[in-house]
Amino acid sequence: MNTEAKHILLAGGGTAGHVNPLLAVADAIAARDPEDASIITLGTAVGLEADLVPQAGYHLETIEKVPFPRRPNKAALQFPFKWKRETAKVRQLIEDEHIDVVVGFGGYASAPAYAAAHRMGVPIVIHEQNARAGMANKLGAKWATFIGTAYDGTGLKAGGEGEIERVGLPLRPAIAQLAGRMQTDRAQVRRDSARELGLDPDRPIIVVTGGSLGAVSLNRAVAQASGTLVRDAQIVHLTGKGKIDEVRELVAQHAGEQVLTGLGDDAQPGRDYHVAQYLERIDKAFGCADLVICRSGAGSVSELTALGLPAVYVPLPIGNGEQRFNAQPVVQAGGGLLVDDRDFTAGWVESHVPQLLADPQTLQDYGHNAWQYGIRDAADRMAQRILTIAGDARWCR
Repeated sequence: MNTEAKHILLAGGGTAGHVNPLLAVADAIAARDPEDASIITLGTAVGLEADLVPQAGYHLETIEKVPFPRRPNKAALQFPFKWKRETAKVRQLIEDEHIDVVVGFGGYASAPAYAAAHRMGVPIVIHEQNARAGMANKLGAKWATFIGTAYDGTGLKAGGEGEIERVGLPLRPAIAQLAGRMQTDRAQVRRDSARELGLDPDRPIIVVTGGSLGAVSLNRAVAQASGTLVRDAQIVHLTGKGKIDEVRELVAQHAGEQVLTGLGDDAQPGRDYHVAQYLERIDKAFGCADLVICRSGAGSVSELTALGLPAVYVPLPIGNGEQRFNAQPVVQAGGGLLVDDRDFTAGWVESHVPQLLADPQTLQDYGHNAWQYGIRDAADRMAQRILTIAGDARWCR
């Protein structure tokens, strides 16, 4: 082991929302300091990190999930023992690997990492991607040296001399690269992306996505409005896994089977309703979108604002309204529209979306305001802070 290197532990995972920022920051650290930065990641064996982290070329250590108990039950009784056992594993890892800084992104692995680092006097850095922070990051915040957030007003409070700053969401490489190209020549990016997907770059394009699992209410409302939409635009409808058949049936019923087609090699000229379950390179769809209709998860909102794309945000109507909080500041900045799930019907789509497409100045204003709100260098900002803190800690060893 190179004891002179900066040894950095990145902790987090569970969902793509935690794993993607972690990997973006890992790449930025490696790019900034390829010779002197040693990166280890910490997650669980059951989250997405178990696949995505090794695929990205980073070493993953795992601990068991230790969710905070929310009600008195068997899991609550087992919590103290599991917490002690897993935090002990992290302390051993920190000691064995001479970790200089622990960086958490939320999720099950972060809380034990924060607790272990605090007990050992190792600096803590946090990134919070949501407009309202989760329990793990609330725990770590009081001990953190630096907290980077995607939003203002997350509810996190840094303790002692800790700092907190809105740095944005570390972007996936494909989105970061797309943002750079769009900044240089947005019109050319739009033309190239449209042609790659089998679309006509000279006609408006609407992208509809509810994420990898899709969103039933979005799917139904847009598909039922398809007869109206195809008069004015091409639609790229990413239905989510297992939901494509219902969408195709609704489009056939409301607009006719003759409008249905696929994407890329599966696209047929003259057909304007392009349906797919999922698009691995969603940056291609974003690259040619004139309007996006989507949920308002933290990742989606941050990526669309980083790209300067006008959007209709329809928050998932569960939990404590987290998705609404994600979209609100963008909408308040003039970067799109916010529509309650119960209000997002075929009637709403038919009465609002064609009107938007017929008003290019409003779409342009939404896009400009979204771009102004968005942040495109979050990964590098976080990497710079982490390396500085790790370097200071190394010299104090």
